[in-house]
Amino acid sequence: MPVNFTSLQAERDAYARLIVHGKGLFSERLRKAFASVPRENFVGPGPWHIHAGHGCISSTSADPRLLYQDVLVALAPERGINNGQPSLHAICLAACAPQPGQKVLHIGAGTGYYTAILAALVGPQGSVVAYELESDLAALAQHNLAHLPQVTVQNRSACEGPLPLADLIYVNAGATHPLPIWLDALSVGGKLIFPLTTDAGHGCMLLVHRRSASNYAATALLRVEFIPCQGARSHAASRALEEALKLRPVKLIKSLRRASPPDATAWCAGDGWWLSTAEST
Repeated sequence: MPVNFTSLQAERDAYARLIVHGKGLFSERLRKAFASVPRENFVGPGPWHIHAGHGCISSTSADPRLLYQDVLVALAPERGINNGQPSLHAICLAACAPQPGQKVLHIGAGTGYYTAILAALVGPQGSVVAYELESDLAALAQHNLAHLPQVTVQNRSACEGPLPLADLIYVNAGATHPLPIWLDALSVGGKLIFPLTTDAGHGCMLLVHRRSASNYAATALLRVEFIPCQGARSHAASRALEEALKLRPVKLIKSLRRASPPDATAWCAGDGWWLSTAEST
């Protein structure tokens, strides 16, 4: 079981207020979830590589209090893998609002930090299946999350089946398009949140809400940059997305359509899917 530095609770509390309340997110459940998870148990021993602009700097010491800031901590810098921007994840988690008892799929779990926060939000009656393709990171996630009985870790791609039915799919690597397997795994009323990104890595965080069997609302939360999700990339979809991002604001996105030809409301279209500026019907 990971070591719990109880003496750091004051730092965790301040950090949770910073990244949740500081972003105008007034969810006490979310604040408490961030305050309850020791970040130092998921990023390896310090000193740490902290992202600064387009490079990294080394932290001045191995004091875990340095981790309780809104910073990106590198996990595998040679592969471009980091622990994720806490405030970005706070915004995304507030938007998709995991509820107690829900079933969650976490795709691109890394070493499990945000998996642990998802587990805190769904509680012991919920479940989180964490998928991580990188074997070393999956092994660390398995170790780091072993104390949470509602969490299981799978060292495999979540871009191919089978996937269990889920109330929430939380993706932490960039896809050029919404994968059919993800959309099909959503229960009615369920939500998918993922970085919709070009091959250059930039794009938007897209929140998809399955309102009925064939009805999907969609909202672009904010512009983001993410490493690619292996198995969820298409050069053709990337080119279409790149063009859409140049021509139209992401705030116009209102719905996701499947198995129908794009019409005049199309914001971006791909193979078997398109985003529309019209509300879901």
